Amino acid sequence: MTLNKKGWFFHKKYLFLMLVLVALGCAVQQKPQGGPRDRNPPKLLKATPPNLTHNFSAKEIHLEFDEYFKLNNPFQEVTVFPAPEKNPDYKVRSKTLVITLKDTLLKNTTYVINFGKAIGDVNENNILKNFTYVFSTGNHIDSLTMSGTVTNNDTQLKEKDATVMLFTLKQDSLLFGKKKPSIYATTDSVGNFRLSNLKEGTYKIYALKEQTPDKIYDNDNELIAFSTKPIKFTHDTSTINLRLFKQEPVKIRFVARSFTTDGAMLFTFNKPIAKPSVKIIYPKGLDEQKIVDFTKTGDTATVYSKNMDFDSVRFAFYSNNKPLDTTYLRKGRKESYTRTLGFRYGLSFINELKPGTDLHLYTSLPIDSFEPSLITLKEDSASVNYTLTKDTGAASKNFTLKYRWKQKAAYQLIIEDAAFTTIYGDKNKRQFKKFSIGKPESFSNLTLSVSVPDSGKMYVVQLLNEQNIVLRSDVVTKKTKIIYTNYYVGKFTVRVVYDDNKNGKWDSGSIKESRQPENIWVNPKQIVLRPNWDSEETLEIPKEVIAH
Repeated sequence: MTLNKKGWFFHKKYLFLMLVLVALGCAVQQKPQGGPRDRNPPKLLKATPPNLTHNFSAKEIHLEFDEYFKLNNPFQEVTVFPAPEKNPDYKVRSKTLVITLKDTLLKNTTYVINFGKAIGDVNENNILKNFTYVFSTGNHIDSLTMSGTVTNNDTQLKEKDATVMLFTLKQDSLLFGKKKPSIYATTDSVGNFRLSNLKEGTYKIYALKEQTPDKIYDNDNELIAFSTKPIKFTHDTSTINLRLFKQEPVKIRFVARSFTTDGAMLFTFNKPIAKPSVKIIYPKGLDEQKIVDFTKTGDTATVYSKNMDFDSVRFAFYSNNKPLDTTYLRKGRKESYTRTLGFRYGLSFINELKPGTDLHLYTSLPIDSFEPSLITLKEDSASVNYTLTKDTGAASKNFTLKYRWKQKAAYQLIIEDAAFTTIYGDKNKRQFKKFSIGKPESFSNLTLSVSVPDSGKMYVVQLLNEQNIVLRSDVVTKKTKIIYTNYYVGKFTVRVVYDDNKNGKWDSGSIKESRQPENIWVNPKQIVLRPNWDSEETLEIPKEVIAH
């Protein structure tokens, strides 16, 4: 076919257009893939008026940063000291933060605007921590600094992201625990803090590790630290050391109270109860047949009642036989519950029984009776005789099975249907449990030779596993040896409590009583127990360093 000039020109233009579109498609910019993550917070490029301005009289402050940013919780994070009656307005315009002052400023006064953790970049929210803007309405800017460290009293590790708060003595009685502070800083990754542009005066200083970021000590589970005495601040200081601890609540109160899904009555308290007990004061006759299970810590109680024919029940709780508090629960008189009898065994996570110990069984509900003929223990497929007894004082839920175990035998415990009957008349379903006796090479022995700095004082030596769980505590008053036998191999830590009041346990501090918590020292040397090995270690407890 022959093309005329017009057709040839059209096809030429079409080909050219296609080439241009392909070229443009290849040139489309894509978002870079991979690469290092941005970990840098926004950086201040310019402040108007400049930071540290004297004779300040502006109504607006402009802070320009090197990247787009967002303002996180400004009403929680941003503070001004001295605090104005009317809070400033904060608006983000592109890469600039505009602060509008709405209150009349005091004469000859240094002002500090602390942004805490408010400023973070848009993409990664990298926080510009402890950024401050400072100005003075007079010729002088306060320039004293206070710095130090915050340590976790329990672990003896430096605590990052703790809030260090400074109050004048007048503020301390009015604001602490009620309103957030005007002067504060956040500790860095190694637990250090720095408070700048301070003026001479007498202060109280606190540190707070929060669960909710409001900078107010209002939760029993938050960690707190404080200076025992007010600090008379006349010059720069860098020797402030604060120890965080969990303060034991002053007053015992209920945290939770309810019926469980199986009909038990559960009570949780905000602190352990010393020698706890409980009495059902209504309905009459229910107290005599109740079963009570308090946890070892004494902060949780589970009450069981065989008779559930009531719509309300009232309790009285006691500590050391002294009245503590009363409470009640309500339910439908004919309300039904789903109960399933379960079993738990005193075995390791690999179903091994520790050599030289008995097998412990724990039931999920109190047991009224059990039939030994329906419970079979097999050793290498052969049934053997054993002894099973119900533990006393354990809410009828704990049992001990005794037998002379053989090291290399394979064991199987078979619990037939209806072997156990609960107080409600419910019976178990058939189940079996296979287990073996732990091999000697899986265990080790440790002898700890302990030296004390002062034989007139008391110390509590604690052995902790890798999960920081206390495995054993021993009271020591003189040079002695502590022997640990048949412990699983692994890594362990020794912690020492300086037991000042000689009650055999660690005691919390009190802000109200200006009492610091009992000191703790953690041995920096980790103890490694190897298979089938007798280890010997020395523990020289250092002299106690008293916090002020």
